[in-house]
Amino acid sequence: MLTVLTLVTGVAALLLAAWCGWAAYRDQPTKDWHFIGMAVVSLLAAAQLVIGIVQLARGEKPAQGTTIFVSYLLGAFACIPAAGFLSLAERTRWGSVTAAAGGVVLAVLEVRLYDIWGG
Repeated sequence: MLTVLTLVTGVAALLLAAWCGWAAYRDQPTKDWHFIGMAVVSLLAAAQLVIGIVQLARGEKPAQGTTIFVSYLLGAFACIPAAGFLSLAERTRWGSVTAAAGGVVLAVLEVRLYDIWGG
């Protein structure tokens, strides 16, 4: 795994969580700008998914097992889009809370991916 990409994705996810959390604090739903931020974070997670699969295809192995590593990669990839869709369904401040929670979950998944790979 690329440590820099893992770090950037985790920090971007936490920034997204703080931004959406601020919107929830101000009693606002997710806006178009929040969805653009979610798209950027999702692209980072997609890049990490591709790089992780390429590294596995090249024969590199995670320290804690390939199955759990791929599971966490897929979960990290799906986390923000799932939170985004749920925030679309709830067009109140709770949609912003959902998006913020998705960002926190993605940051935790990034830390776990780093550990699984052997960091």
